[in-house]
Amino acid sequence: MKILMLVPYLPKPDTSGGQTRWYNIIKYLSKKHDITLFSLAKDTSEEKFIPELKKYCKKVMVFDRPKKPWTLRNVLLSFFGPFPLLVIRNFSLQERRAISEELANEKYDLIHAETFYVMPHLVRTDVPTILVEQTIWHDVYKHHVETKVPSILRPFYMYDVVKVKYWEKHYWNKASKLVAVSAEDRNEMIKLIPGVKVDVIPNGVDTEFYAAKKMERKLPPRILYGVSNFEWLQNQEASESLLNKVWPKVKKEVPNAKVWIVGREIPEWIKRLSESDESVEVTENIPDARDAYASATIMVAPIKGAGGTRLKILEAMAAGLPVVSTSIGVAGLHITHGEQALIADSDEALAREAVRLIKNPKLANYIGEKGQNHVHKYFDWRVIVKLHDPIYASVVSSK
Repeated sequence: MKILMLVPYLPKPDTSGGQTRWYNIIKYLSKKHDITLFSLAKDTSEEKFIPELKKYCKKVMVFDRPKKPWTLRNVLLSFFGPFPLLVIRNFSLQERRAISEELANEKYDLIHAETFYVMPHLVRTDVPTILVEQTIWHDVYKHHVETKVPSILRPFYMYDVVKVKYWEKHYWNKASKLVAVSAEDRNEMIKLIPGVKVDVIPNGVDTEFYAAKKMERKLPPRILYGVSNFEWLQNQEASESLLNKVWPKVKKEVPNAKVWIVGREIPEWIKRLSESDESVEVTENIPDARDAYASATIMVAPIKGAGGTRLKILEAMAAGLPVVSTSIGVAGLHITHGEQALIADSDEALAREAVRLIKNPKLANYIGEKGQNHVHKYFDWRVIVKLHDPIYASVVSSK
């Protein structure tokens, strides 16, 4: 098939999160389909990834988006206009015009859109559209507002949440086919739009890539949180919970251990903490995520916000790193506590399970091996990408 794919940010092979997801989907779909990619980028430094994408895409079109969300223009447009900040920040009039021209000049079998907030770029078209959502965006945003935003500012933020929810539902209804990345998200979509049909294509991981690199585990023991993009609200919340609530309890039981925060856009308060507390380590923009997964002792991911499936957890498990997380953190991964990972939902229980793994290397090895086998069997990209073809075929045939 000839597919026009729309993503909000340039896919990359070496970062965690949605950009890794899109890169692998494109990589493996390109074996059977012709893909033209439209994407946004924050600055020209990201153009270095275009040659890699051209290995798999017939054409790559990139357009500018603001480097920072909270510009005066964006705030005013989100407050006085119909769209929420999430849409405004990720909208390019130049991209919309280019897509219109592309659809007028080329015949496509299918449009594959990742996230509802790329949908405003689409003009009216007869080409069927599949919309894949990585999470329920208004739930993520609402959770952040209710737990982190000062009460005096909440009305403004909640107004934006309401608009996110409205436009999510609007574009879910417009799509020819709606796809979630977990059964939990699918159920939430059906609650919001009764009768809508939602397929599930989980996130995945390149299991061979993450299993290939072997390193000595760091001493003293390291508790990893990463490899993460800390612009993502849930990573900010999880790292705050880990450092302020879980880590102090672990440190009492394992005084020589360290906590290791790895990723992009690490908050300044975490960097300052690492300067004043030698038990806290920070690595920003690590060249190879496998260096963290292969050399840490365990990963602890106190994720509280629902939505999607967690690529960092899949990556850690693929590398054989034992994982401790919440039931929300491993939602959609079909994990059994004590087998592929350890699951705990309170700060005390997360700390207790982390200490148990650190003090019991035999159990840690068991959990690491079981987790690695689990993701290789069920969540390798080669398995996940095959789920696209029957959905593509059904949408095109029903056109």
